[in-house]
Amino acid sequence: MIVVTGGAGFIGSNLIWGLNEVGGKDILVVDDLKNGMKHRNLSGLDVADYWDRSDLLEGRTKLGKIEAIFHMGACSSTREWDGVYMMKNNYEYSKYVLGWALEKEIPLIYASSASVYGNGEAGFSEKRDCEYPLNIYAYSKFLFDQQVRRALATKPKSPIVGLRFFNVYGPQENHKGKMASVIFHFFNQVKRDNSFSLFEGSPGFKRDFIAVADVVKMMLHFYRHQEISGIFNAGTGQAESFEAIAEVVQAVFPSAKKTYIPFPQELNEKYQKFTQADLTNLRTAGGYTEPFISLGSGVRAYLEVLNSSGGYLGLPKKP
Repeated sequence: MIVVTGGAGFIGSNLIWGLNEVGGKDILVVDDLKNGMKHRNLSGLDVADYWDRSDLLEGRTKLGKIEAIFHMGACSSTREWDGVYMMKNNYEYSKYVLGWALEKEIPLIYASSASVYGNGEAGFSEKRDCEYPLNIYAYSKFLFDQQVRRALATKPKSPIVGLRFFNVYGPQENHKGKMASVIFHFFNQVKRDNSFSLFEGSPGFKRDFIAVADVVKMMLHFYRHQEISGIFNAGTGQAESFEAIAEVVQAVFPSAKKTYIPFPQELNEKYQKFTQADLTNLRTAGGYTEPFISLGSGVRAYLEVLNSSGGYLGLPKKP
């Protein structure tokens, strides 16, 4: 059995889709369905069972042999400032999962975040001197990475891989609300008003945008190559502007009007205006050599899914 925490979430459900496509169906989904709409992310997928996140804490001894743990579960809101909640949900729970993996020698692949690099002035390499988180979400991810580094120093028998996700976009993010990708928001604005808005300064704001399909391929690579451990950037190595995404949206919806709105003052000093993954470690120590989907192709493909199914995977085909 494969355990996927956060399996009803954005990246977790796309991972299960990828596992299904290569024949993996003996999957235990662990999540929190207080937001009941997240079930839509699972409706088109094949899994063996679902557990609430608290059930894993209490009942993991009931499980048989575990092939791997994909730990994707976390509060991913960079606008959540309840530090007690964030550290319990992201950091303490992750430490529990890590301890379980080490004790039972289970391969662990987990979600870290490019937010640990802060404003990026020191670069985007997987090195301690590049890391300075600017919000409590980033700090929860950063501190767990330090736990993993200490564990890896002991040369554990189970492989541990952390993936620092940059700006991931694609299907199954409907439940994320304000934290969904700009592509999701542009699409819904166009459908509602035939116009969409960017922050003033967007031509100069550049991020490393990566399609969720590429992230899934990366996770499956490390699942297959269990001789590899470490923390790796999960980006394309290319910085693209929000304006570039807007150009693709306008090409797909030529009549849509593009407007600009003031940059929110509350995001000053907390907003990454530039990110670009250093892929040296991923390509060498990580052995991942696959090419990435271009931004234009990825955005067009995602817009097509949004237009055809509302952004969900695996809807039954009409007879």
